[in-house]
Amino acid sequence: MIEIIKIPDKRKAVLIGKKGGVRKRIEELLNVKINVGDDVSIDGDVIGVLKAKDIVMAIGRGFSPDKALALLDEDYRLEIVSLSGKNKNALKRIIARVIGRKGTAKKKIEIYTHTNISVYGKTIAMIGKWDNVERARKAIDMLVDGKTHQYVFSYLKRSSREIE
Repeated sequence: MIEIIKIPDKRKAVLIGKKGGVRKRIEELLNVKINVGDDVSIDGDVIGVLKAKDIVMAIGRGFSPDKALALLDEDYRLEIVSLSGKNKNALKRIIARVIGRKGTAKKKIEIYTHTNISVYGKTIAMIGKWDNVERARKAIDMLVDGKTHQYVFSYLKRSSREIE
């Protein structure tokens, strides 16, 4: 199976890593072959290619290779929220709401949901366990829809207590 993925040019160097280390590590762990050119192609068996695709996409969305490699665990998933279609001012406002002053909103969502969040370009991406990513996605959707930070954090506190 071969998958072809587009990632930003600025993230290709991160995917390759020093002396090709990141790419080699992904190739060895998943028994795939990754070629980086205008696009990124991944060749190998179906399961390896699908896992490598998620890892490559995560790196392309701004995650460090170490955080992206958490996707090797079957309990973890990548979720990407696209903000394309929003005008420039709306995009800036939404991104500012999700990040918060000095990154506090993003950090709180990560802490309450035990996820990693990356805001890159016109996307917001999350890596974490399935249920946790759902909660993070819901919190981000609320912020995108204009709910107050207090409302979102109250939801996260309640949902955290329910899980415990």
